[in-house]
Amino acid sequence: MHFFVILKTLVKNLFSKPATVKFPFEPREYPEGSRGQVVIDTSTCIFCGLCQRKCPTAAITVVRAEKKWSIKRMQCISCGACVDACPKNSLKLDTKYYTPDVTKKEDTYNA
Repeated sequence: MHFFVILKTLVKNLFSKPATVKFPFEPREYPEGSRGQVVIDTSTCIFCGLCQRKCPTAAITVVRAEKKWSIKRMQCISCGACVDACPKNSLKLDTKYYTPDVTKKEDTYNA
């Protein structure tokens, strides 16, 4: 009897679509609403520093005098606390992801 159960599973798996994708050759499509990376619109940002204070991992640095905003990508956990705290809605969570890397990056944006 167990032979027929295994045979049924084998035939089903032979003719079904694979459950995974071939990563380097086919990039993954992320669903809408998934958390990706924090993106800033510097044209609307007032560099108030609320996002820096609300960030639980201290990944964001804001220098108001120089109008400079920077984020440490490896330190960011994409929780969305900075997005919720922004009074001008300059920050958003995009579904774009960085490819894994061994170096720690810090992205800096100037107004």
